[in-house]
Amino acid sequence: LLATRSTPLSSSLRLERSSFVSVLQLFQHTEEGLQAVDQLVRTYSHSCSWFLGPFYSLVRLFHPDYIKPLLLAPASITVKDELFYGFLRPWLGQSLLLSNGEDWSRRRRLLTPAFHFDILKNYVKIFNHSSDIMHSKWRRLVAEGESRQDMFNHISLMTLDSLLRCTFSYNSNCQESSSEYIAAIFELSTLVIERRGRILHHWDCLYWRSPEGQRFKQACSVDFWNTLEFSGSNSREEKKKKRVADFIDLLLLSKDEDGHGLTDEEIKAEADTFMFGGHDTTASGISWVLYNLSQHQDYQDRCRAEVNDLLQDRKTDDLDWEDLSSLPFTTMCIKESLRLHSPVSAVTRRYTKDMTVPGGRVIPQGSICLVSIYGTHHNPEIWPDPDVYNPMRFDPENSKDRSSHAFIPFSSGPRNCIGQKFAMAELRVVVALTLRRFRLTPGGVEVRRLPQLVLRAEGGLWLTLETLDAPQD
Repeated sequence: LLATRSTPLSSSLRLERSSFVSVLQLFQHTEEGLQAVDQLVRTYSHSCSWFLGPFYSLVRLFHPDYIKPLLLAPASITVKDELFYGFLRPWLGQSLLLSNGEDWSRRRRLLTPAFHFDILKNYVKIFNHSSDIMHSKWRRLVAEGESRQDMFNHISLMTLDSLLRCTFSYNSNCQESSSEYIAAIFELSTLVIERRGRILHHWDCLYWRSPEGQRFKQACSVDFWNTLEFSGSNSREEKKKKRVADFIDLLLLSKDEDGHGLTDEEIKAEADTFMFGGHDTTASGISWVLYNLSQHQDYQDRCRAEVNDLLQDRKTDDLDWEDLSSLPFTTMCIKESLRLHSPVSAVTRRYTKDMTVPGGRVIPQGSICLVSIYGTHHNPEIWPDPDVYNPMRFDPENSKDRSSHAFIPFSSGPRNCIGQKFAMAELRVVVALTLRRFRLTPGGVEVRRLPQLVLRAEGGLWLTLETLDAPQD
């Protein structure tokens, strides 16, 4: 089913030759799969392509000069391909993530006001509060002798908590207990990845009759909407007390140029996508930042000093929106972690016309273009010593001559991540407050990366926590 050829594609894009085994490794969602991508990037430097049986032709690109014309292409000729995104539709519906053409353009126009700076500023208080809850739990666990903890477990609950507050003004108390919703998201992510790798399961008629298809349906039946609908006085009282519009309010109020708003089905699809994209990817980003800083105590100490200097003489630890621009080194550490451990390893696109890339090469209309975020971020032609964690790469002096598409953790162009400013704000708040209150050291186990819909770690990402006293003036 997997083959490569050395003949030109559309008389212009050369298909490089690889072994059947090496191609299979590229489709493994494991540590070895990522290492195979590293080898691919070292071998071909900018791109390669192959056929998947008679069904798909796929071009993988991992150089800024090659991905830039694709990501900046007009949305009118850009299509999310069904091979990589279609399997998400039974879960996330026809949302902004999965729609195309005029439907996508309309949704983007309606949703953009919900991510304006003036709206995001109000969410910083929520990020502070959700971090406080997580840190109180950590202090209790450390006092009980349980200082070694899985970052993904705790941080996923924290980001879910903050998302429920930002989206629905709903206090779920989810950080104090296990979450059926988070377990369902992990199950759905695993099943989507497994389905991509099983060609017979690409046909719905076979997949929905399989045990995996039944598990997928069962996981899809777990959602937070029923909890919100029947949550009683908790949700209603929160709504009465709030003074700031939440994400759902903004969706309900949004109107297009004809005065039409989103339907109930469209609102549910966008909220589902925001809940998944807003908590799972951000949890991955935060977890890997803390992991990288646990490996480099000098960087961790420098970040902590920066945060303590910012908060000195204040009565509380709460960060404000304006504070986030006063954490330059912490932000550099976050960006370097997003380069080294990007939450999303790739995005895929198809185009309704031939696309030209450097060297006069042409990608034929309809080909699947896999823009490898991981490959671009680990390309040694762009990033010397790409496997080394070095925040100084993002010092303004070192970044000024770098390609605009060398660093794309949130993709780029008209179909970039609409919530990237939301994510970066939460990353900075949570990382800053965590470093002020705790020292993090390695958890004593080998870390093996697990690239699913977001980048995780096999068996969890375990770190050791040490509670720090509040700095004295």
